[in-house]
Amino acid sequence: MKESVVSTVVFILLLFLNTSLLNGQSPPGKPEIFKCRSPEKETFTCWWKPGEDGGLPTNYTLTYRKEGETTTHECPDYITNGPNSCHFNKKHTSIWTMYIITINATNQMGSSSSDPRYVDVTYIVEPDPPVNLTLELKQPEDKKPYLWMKWYPPTLVDVRSGWLTLQYEIRLKPKKATEWETHFAGQQTQFKILSLYPGQKYLVQVRCKPDHGFWSEWSPESSIQIPNDVTMKDTIVWIFVAVLSAVICLIMVAAVALKGHSMVTCILPPVPGPKIKGFDTHLLEAAP
Repeated sequence: MKESVVSTVVFILLLFLNTSLLNGQSPPGKPEIFKCRSPEKETFTCWWKPGEDGGLPTNYTLTYRKEGETTTHECPDYITNGPNSCHFNKKHTSIWTMYIITINATNQMGSSSSDPRYVDVTYIVEPDPPVNLTLELKQPEDKKPYLWMKWYPPTLVDVRSGWLTLQYEIRLKPKKATEWETHFAGQQTQFKILSLYPGQKYLVQVRCKPDHGFWSEWSPESSIQIPNDVTMKDTIVWIFVAVLSAVICLIMVAAVALKGHSMVTCILPPVPGPKIKGFDTHLLEAAP
């Protein structure tokens, strides 16, 4: 009797499984954690890609434990950063601690789990782009014009206390150009560009990177129009210098031409004729 009941249960299960397979239903596919990011080394978020759902509603959970601990925890916040994500606020974020994170997918046919992801918040920092990028064309007296730009660190990053140190990179190009010109600015939040093409509209962007971590996205494009006469001041100065030099040269040539004879006389004075004291030259003219 007992064996009959067991056989019946097994038969029903196999029949259910076979029916489900014929209907295209199956356990969920293996999910994948594709990114974990911290914008300021104080919180972080992980995102995953679901696998195949097996034709059935599938539930996803993120579980984690800290290295050296045995207790497993579930994601504290599935909402803040959208679908298929888990956000760890300051309360749940520890620095210099290794998190071992796994995604679990479950439906009526079974379950599957992702490969574990090992996360140290210190090394996944990817800040937001810098903000408030401003551009200004400077034309100082007697100097070449230049493009001056200034920006501020991302609003979430605490750079004043030294909790996070950022480095910056700028890129710019004329609007119609295809390639960007890139400049490394170090830790300063202002920069100037000397080489400009007159009459061009320039596009400029800036991004930042922490000591340990990744470059941010580029900031939104800012633009500035360079006037056509941006180099006119230098041109006028050089024309004036050239004309003045030519005038000086002409004056010198004229002076040499007019006083050439006097200059030769000064350099090579005439040799005086011989004279003997008491001798009258007119006696020579009267001699037969």
